[in-house]
Amino acid sequence: MKLYQALRNVDKFRAVFDFGGRDVAHWFPGHMAKGLKQMRASLRSVDCIVEIHDARIPFSGRNPVFKETLDVRPHVLILNKMDLCDLASKQRILKALEKDGVRNVLFTDSLKQRDDSIKKLVPMVMEMIGSGPRFNRDENTNYCLMVIGVPNVGKSSLINSLRRTNLKKGRASRVGGEPGITKAVLTKIQVCERPIMYLLDTPGVLPPKIESVETGMKLALCGTILDHLVGEDVIADYLLYSLNRLGKFSYVEKYNIQEPSDDIQHVLKRIAVKLRKTQRVTAITGIGNITVTIPNYTAAAYDFIRAFRKGELGQVMLD
Repeated sequence: MKLYQALRNVDKFRAVFDFGGRDVAHWFPGHMAKGLKQMRASLRSVDCIVEIHDARIPFSGRNPVFKETLDVRPHVLILNKMDLCDLASKQRILKALEKDGVRNVLFTDSLKQRDDSIKKLVPMVMEMIGSGPRFNRDENTNYCLMVIGVPNVGKSSLINSLRRTNLKKGRASRVGGEPGITKAVLTKIQVCERPIMYLLDTPGVLPPKIESVETGMKLALCGTILDHLVGEDVIADYLLYSLNRLGKFSYVEKYNIQEPSDDIQHVLKRIAVKLRKTQRVTAITGIGNITVTIPNYTAAAYDFIRAFRKGELGQVMLD
């Protein structure tokens, strides 16, 4: 019934998001520039580049600097977090990427204990390396990959998944839910025994100039930019706009909201009440002091965003 009402009232939702003149094009922390420099310096010892990106934004925010400076090696694009992505658009994505010259693509869920897609990576890489020159590495019997990508798309999770799959060993790279966990190019981490294969972990590197405010918002929503740089209230509002635009109304049932809404203040108030994230304060009025209940909008926005990132609000495709 709720879904029917939402579809009937779909024309009431915003057709565009008001970015209010925001500018997110200047986030390029110092350690990112340093990391890119180290990547270039390490390129001589690398046989193949493995770029990893969030499957929910397969086009938005991929760093063009990678292509310009590191694309002299065989290149694999891994679209991770496929469990959070609406894969109905998979063929459209693959066709668009192929048109852009990206032909070696894998969809993965590297946090999953057994991911069949991860098993395909080493054979795919070996075929690519074998079909071209190895530059100054012809005499090396082992292989070295470099994993690159914007922050918090799962680079370290991919390394640990490869180790689980190929070496039956635990994690070798720290994993976190926030961007910026890996701050420097690490030493080689072995990810396969036959053939002997190592992988260089690298820090997440955002483009020095994000192409548009909307691209920046998609990156922020997927957690590749620290929340406080944008503001959790703004991210939550963009999330609500995106869910309504895509017809994803599971937030209504999750938070006991009467019907879908385009009003972020109303939605956050309902979330705060549902989670009991409220506080009672005393207000001074002309007729005396009264006690009122105030919703904690910041805590509600935080929960709304985290629920999306965990996949609790449904699978989405933001591009």
